[in-house]
Parts: sequence; C-alpha cells; structure tokens
Amino acid sequence: MTDSQASTSQTAFDEWPLELRTLFDGTLSAAPDGFTASLHGVDDAGRVRTALLSAGELLAPGARTLCFALWPTSRTAHAIAERGRATLSFVADECFYQVQLSTRRVMMDGVPVACFVGTIESGEAQRVGYARLTSGIRFELVDEPDVLARWRDQIEWLRQAARAAA
Repeated sequence: MTDSQASTSQTAFDEWPLELRTLFDGTLSAAPDGFTASLHGVDDAGRVRTALLSAGELLAPGARTLCFALWPTSRTAHAIAERGRATLSFVADECFYQVQLSTRRVMMDGVPVACFVGTIESGEAQRVGYARLTSGIRFELVDEPDVLARWRDQIEWLRQAARAAA
C-alpha cells in the first residue's frame, strides 16, 4: 500500500461538523462562489429525482438539522414529500460529503418555494490520498443582485420553517 492510499479516510457523523454548519449558516459568506449541492429523492416508481441547490437554498439551524427550499412543482419536491427521505451530496474543503436525511415539508402561506426540514440520519465524509477534490458541480450567477436577494428571502423562509417544525 502506498502512502497516498494509506491516507484515504471515511468519517461518519450524525451532526454537522462545525465547518459545515458555517457553510450552511444562512449568511452566504462561507460558501465558495458557485457552491452547488445535489439533493436526491426517490419517487414512488423508484426513479431518482435530483435538484441542484446553492447555499442560498440550504440552512442548518441546528447541529442535526438541514432546511432546504425547492420549487414546489419539481419532481424532486414531490418525491421527497412522498417518501420523507433525501440524500444531499456535495464537495467542500477537498472532501466529498453525503448526508442521509429524514425530511418533512413545512407548509407556509405566501411562500413561493416548498420548504423542507430534515434531520440527519447519517453522514459520511470521504477523502482519498491520491487526489484532492477541488470542486463539485459549480455555477456562475447571471444576475447576482437579484439572485442574492432571492436567496436572502429563501433563507428567511427556511428559518421560519425551522421554527414552525420545532
């Protein structure tokens, strides 16, 4: 076994590591430009439905909680609402993360997005010694001021959803 293979690691968690709580704290300041997470749900036909989310659509208000916003008519929103389960995958700090969530939708009047509150069932962080992950799926904002304003609204709705779910 080489040194690079020996430095391969897989770490399990059931609470957000501090560096990830900072990433999803709702301030949008800790997320790298273009940060994208992939959220997966499985529909009743067994098909995987995926939504790509930014830091402006994710909020971790507690050590084991993740709130997220989806378009209410999306197949991913329907699949997650039907099953109450989701998987979030992303790259951060040269590491691949995958988090299994038990979820529920929180109905809120006058909010144009579907707000979900999830509890971490399990999470894994994976690193390999032979390669550094430098990014996952990335994006560039077309109209940054408008998008940031929408994200701030969504973060506030997610805070409201977290309080309503408590």
